[in-house]
Amino acid sequence: QVQLQESGPGLVKPSQTLSLTCTVSGGSITTNFYYWSWIRQPPGKGQEWMGAIGSSGSTYYSPSLKSRTSISRDTSRNHFTLQLSSVTPEDTAVYYCARAQSLGPPEPDATWGQGTQVTVSS
Repeated sequence: QVQLQESGPGLVKPSQTLSLTCTVSGGSITTNFYYWSWIRQPPGKGQEWMGAIGSSGSTYYSPSLKSRTSISRDTSRNHFTLQLSSVTPEDTAVYYCARAQSLGPPEPDATWGQGTQVTVSS
């Protein structure tokens, strides 16, 4: 059974780059027909799909975050990463990674990580 686990710093200073890693076990990130996604949920708000990397390595981004977001992967370590640059306190959120079968907000039966809290503060 595929499992995903987010990791990274819980506190980032404004203007810095947020970097998170999603480590996948029980399955390969190169498996066809899946999108390995990043989603966040700010306090008191709904979930926001940020972007994804496909099984081939192609990347896809939310238009609203595209200029600040980069998603990459390391197939030898079976993990994928999120970088969000020039963060502000508005980027404070719980960040999730997920394995989905489509782009955009994951379908109900997608596989999710447990999420990690990231706070942007000086």
